[in-house]
Amino acid sequence: MQKNIRVSVEYDGTSFAGWQRQSGRIITVQGEIEAALGKILQEPVNLAAAGRTDKGVHAREQTANFLTASTMEPSRIVHSLNSMLPKTIRVSNPLEVSLDFHARHSAKERHYRYFLLEKPSALYGRFAGCSFGFVDLAVMRQIAASVKGTHDFSAFSKADCDNPGKICSVTTCDWYRDHRFLVFQISANRFLRSMVRYLVDAMISAGKGSLSVGEFKRMLESGDITSQLNPASPNGLFLWKVSY
Repeated sequence: MQKNIRVSVEYDGTSFAGWQRQSGRIITVQGEIEAALGKILQEPVNLAAAGRTDKGVHAREQTANFLTASTMEPSRIVHSLNSMLPKTIRVSNPLEVSLDFHARHSAKERHYRYFLLEKPSALYGRFAGCSFGFVDLAVMRQIAASVKGTHDFSAFSKADCDNPGKICSVTTCDWYRDHRFLVFQISANRFLRSMVRYLVDAMISAGKGSLSVGEFKRMLESGDITSQLNPASPNGLFLWKVSY
């Protein structure tokens, strides 16, 4: 009889080609965990996750689940798993859940945070993006406030044939200062591919004066790309938590 096990996953995404398993020798978070689970449980494992983070993106609390026919206790599975995984991945909070639970489809809201430095740092740069100069926090907060609500985010995402819909409902969107960092926090029912990083890049551009508030709002309202944006560097982005 199969069991459905839910876990939390924390990872430093610096050396991984994103969450999602890929063919060949490309190293991904999902691939590393599935390979270790396969050895522990002696069966193939397919790990589902709440969100597919990009190459270099981190997670404070990713949620994942997998089905297994093993009688091994979830706590023992996770203990064995952590002994086999690289130090940049840590699995915790094992819980047996109902068979209809799915980390992605059952999620109600995802929460991300982006950490930004105004000057490069040898110590903190691994986990923060950089604006390479002063940014106007008030302007960035003004733009962030306009993102709240339900919008078509076509102008702030990469093409994704797996998720053709572009409508997302954002409940939280703001910037705040925390010591040396500027922190962007955003919560929504779903996110498009690289959406947070495109939004951050646009807001940094506005904070440096190269993108107007009006132009940003036109992009948001129309879904049309009227300004050349590039996704902000991935090292500042964290999947913070997932709500169910």
